[in-house]
Amino acid sequence: MNEVNTHGDSKLGSVRAILTLLLLVLGLASILLALGVDRLGLDLTPGFGIVQMFQLLVGLTCLTLAAFLYARRLRPEDTPRSLQADIGMRLAATGLVFAYVAGLADMIGIGTHVNPRFERPFVGPFQFGGLILASGMILVGVALYATSRGGQRQRSSMEFLVNGDEKG
Repeated sequence: MNEVNTHGDSKLGSVRAILTLLLLVLGLASILLALGVDRLGLDLTPGFGIVQMFQLLVGLTCLTLAAFLYARRLRPEDTPRSLQADIGMRLAATGLVFAYVAGLADMIGIGTHVNPRFERPFVGPFQFGGLILASGMILVGVALYATSRGGQRQRSSMEFLVNGDEKG
């Protein structure tokens, strides 16, 4: 039952695992509730409202944090972060900011439905496309972080770009 933990204190590792699982469940539940509010009969107004959008964005944030905590758990504690891991973290964070801007565009006044003739914010094709693009950025960022140099390799997987090495 007492397994070897490469992350220092086993109590800290179990707290991180519980937090990761909690963020995963909270994120999935939040996204599913935001997207399925019509089917559950909980929608107060027609269409996809600002509360649903904010709930979707909070769920996306929780899933992103859970993914990074899980990827961090797979790495040995004393492993330094590589440039690839830093780029992945920054790309995912930029994707989250982009998702919030795209999702709340009408509320911050840069959307296409801010005229007085629209009685409430409307999620249009540009906002939806922005959310898809932002989710892709987050996925690429998490993948870059997860595949970066860990304790198993002494060299970065991107070192061939600098040295011109064919083996990568």
